[in-house]
Amino acid sequence: MTIDHDAVLRARVLLLGSGRLGPEELAGAYRVLAEVSPKVYGPKLVGTLLTLCNHSRDPRVKVELAAEAVRAARVAEAGAPERVEWLCRALEAYQASLFALGRRAEGRAVCEELAGAGRSGQLATVLAEEGCFGEAAALYEVAARKGAPEDSFWEMVRWAASLEGAGLHDAAAAVFRELLAETRREVTDRGTGPLLLVWALVQFARMREAVGDGASAAVARREALGVLEQLASATAGEARRWYCSLGWWSTLFVLSGRAVEPAASPESPMPPFGTERGWSRDVREGFLGMLPGLEAEAAELREAERLPELVDVLRRISIRAAVRDGDHHYRFEERFAPRFDEGVTLARRLPDDPARLARALTDRSMFLVAARSFDRAHADLAETAALLD
Repeated sequence: MTIDHDAVLRARVLLLGSGRLGPEELAGAYRVLAEVSPKVYGPKLVGTLLTLCNHSRDPRVKVELAAEAVRAARVAEAGAPERVEWLCRALEAYQASLFALGRRAEGRAVCEELAGAGRSGQLATVLAEEGCFGEAAALYEVAARKGAPEDSFWEMVRWAASLEGAGLHDAAAAVFRELLAETRREVTDRGTGPLLLVWALVQFARMREAVGDGASAAVARREALGVLEQLASATAGEARRWYCSLGWWSTLFVLSGRAVEPAASPESPMPPFGTERGWSRDVREGFLGMLPGLEAEAAELREAERLPELVDVLRRISIRAAVRDGDHHYRFEERFAPRFDEGVTLARRLPDDPARLARALTDRSMFLVAARSFDRAHADLAETAALLD
C-alpha cells in the first residue's frame, strides 16, 4: 500500500487545529489516517460515518455511508478495542438502510451476519415479516430465555406471536401463561404492573377464543375484570405507582388485528405483529401506506351502509393509527377515543352480530385502561363477558 504522507500530514494538522470540525471534515481526515493507523482511527471513522448516516435524509447516501462504515470496521485490527461492537453497529445501520430501499435479500444477509455475532433480534424480525414464523419463534425463544427481566414482556410476546403465526396455538398459549404468571408476581410482590396484567389477560382471552377454547378465554376475562375492579377502587396514591407503557397497549392491540391482514411471505412481507420496534422501514411504510386505500374503502362502505364491513375496515385504520403514534402520551385520549367510540356505536347497530360488538367493546375497554378510565373499561369488558361467556 502506497501512503500519501502529505495527505496524512494535512489530516493530522486538521485534527490538531483549534477550530471545531464538522462530521464531513472529520470523516475525510479519519479516512486518511485509518489507512496508517487502523487500530486508533478505524473506530473513529466508523463512528463518524454512522453519524453522517443518521443525519442524512437521502436513502441512497445512507446506504453508501453505512457500507463504508462496515468496510472500515472490517479492516480494523483484530485486537482493536470494541472492534466487534463497532462492526455490529455498522452492520445494523447497513441492514436498516438496505431495507429502507427495499433491498431485502441484501438486508437479510446482513441480519444473518449479525445473528452469527450473537445479535439475532433483527433476523428474527425479518423472518416474522416474511412469514417464516417457526424460524422466528426459535430465535425469539433463545432471546426470551436469556433476556433481562425488564424485557420479558417484549420477548415473550414476540415469541408467542411467532408461535401463533406458525399455527402452534397451544405452544403460544403456554408462553403467554408464563408471561401472565410473571406479571402476577410483579403485581403481588411489588404492586406494579396491574395495567399490563389486564392487557395480557385480555390478549390471552383473544388467543384462546380464536381457537375455540371459550372456557379458558372466559376465565381470563373474569380475572381481568377482577383486576379492573381493584384499579377502579384504588386511591390516588396507589394509582401513581402504576407505570403505564402505551407501547404495551399498542403492541397487543396491533397484534390482535393480524388475522384480517394479508398473509406475510418473502415476496409480500407484512409487519412483525407482536413487536413494537425494529420493523423494517419498507414494511412499516407499506403498512401505513395502506391507509389512503382503507379510508377510501371506508367512505364507500359508509355511503352504502354496509355496516359489518365498515366496522372491520375502521378497525384496520385504527390499528394503523396505533402503529403510527399510539405510544405518544400527548392528547392520547382525545386522539383515539372517537375511533373506539365509533366502533362500538356502529357495532351496536348489528344486533345479530354479537362477536363484532364484543370485539369493539374489548378494543375500547383496553384503550380506556391506557387512558386510566378504569370504571368505563370495566363496564365495557363486563358487557363483552356477558356477550361471549
